[in-house]
Amino acid sequence: MLMAERAVPSRVVAAERVATELGFTWSCIPEVGRLLKLTAASKPHGVVAESGTGTGVGTAWLHSGLGAGARLVTVERDEELARRAAGVFADDDRVTVLTGDWRLLERHAPFDVFFCDGGGKREDPERVVGLLAPGGLLVLDDFTPSPHWPPRHGDEVDELRLFYLTHPALDATEVLTTPSTSAVVAARRP
Repeated sequence: MLMAERAVPSRVVAAERVATELGFTWSCIPEVGRLLKLTAASKPHGVVAESGTGTGVGTAWLHSGLGAGARLVTVERDEELARRAAGVFADDDRVTVLTGDWRLLERHAPFDVFFCDGGGKREDPERVVGLLAPGGLLVLDDFTPSPHWPPRHGDEVDELRLFYLTHPALDATEVLTTPSTSAVVAARRP
């Protein structure tokens, strides 16, 4: 049986095109993108957020799972990237692209889904957890899988990953996204 190739949403393609034009190389990989689509789809009337818009590739994956009653807010500190990403979503009033510091998201919280890909993840992880609604899902990518407990990065304990995996307000797990990358996925306890 011939396997069909997985479709890539048209807005993802558009955002990837912008990334190529600008030489932006930090876009969301498809394996994480599919995880984002799933998390957004799980909250069809939710408030979905992202820090670190880039050119909007991760935003587009979140958008591909966005329910008709949901809204998506994303923030990017680089003005040109934010402007170009906003153009990808100009025809959908459910999507808001903010320009500035990740803390701009606070006025839109609490979030049912939060893809914390830019600011906040390292600088103020407690504040990130505080932005989640009860039952809200948090996705953090760009980790290197570790077969050890506590998780390690190189020769050191990965304190950041440990923080999210053991936070008392979260039920969390690590998900392998590729053989060499992983994501932490967590749900805020009610």
